[in-house]
Amino acid sequence: MASRRRQRSTPIAKAERRQQILHAAREVFAKRGYHQATIDDIVAQAGVARGTFYLYFEDKRAVFSDLIDRFSAKLTMAIVSIVTEDPDRPVADQIHANVRGIIATCLADRTLTRILFTDAVGIDSDFDRKLGTFYDTLVQLLTESLKEGQRLGIVGDGEPRVLAYMSIGALKELLYQAVTLGLAEESADVLTSHICSFLGHGYLRPPPMRTQPTRPGRRRSPSRSTRTPG
Repeated sequence: MASRRRQRSTPIAKAERRQQILHAAREVFAKRGYHQATIDDIVAQAGVARGTFYLYFEDKRAVFSDLIDRFSAKLTMAIVSIVTEDPDRPVADQIHANVRGIIATCLADRTLTRILFTDAVGIDSDFDRKLGTFYDTLVQLLTESLKEGQRLGIVGDGEPRVLAYMSIGALKELLYQAVTLGLAEESADVLTSHICSFLGHGYLRPPPMRTQPTRPGRRRSPSRSTRTPG
């Protein structure tokens, strides 16, 4: 009977142990950075033996990749496809909800947001391709949404992919600065309003161009083609 009870608890125990190592690695990477962190640092933080680490992960890169995959999945789940035919949900409200979802997810886990924007780039070529695929997916989703918005007349003129890059670039920098400054989750609403206003209206309000004034006392001589014969 006791043996059966232990067998049933084994999968749960393994999941908990794996999560324990992931949590410890997350803290170590945040403090030391990917390149300076070691497996010894991780197992010390987790309070497990080095051999236990290798039961769940092949190396430091594997545990780092797992953390990034989990966080990328959270960000992807925060983005909901825009429905343009729903009269009860204006497109602007849906866009606002998506932006807030992304910002709230990042502020809720500032550690992994900072890791994603700093340590995740340049580990090796395979990992860079993996990150590139993740960002390309986001760009493609936004590009298609912008194309549909232009078709409906709710997005201004411009190359959709260029607009997508500019939008994601602005959002990435905002998120990076937000987590670096340690902004709390309560800041999500304010930041969402700012980014939506920036994307929706921009911030430049240049005055109209002035025409070049004609100098007084000088009359423009008629061109050769308009002179009357004398």
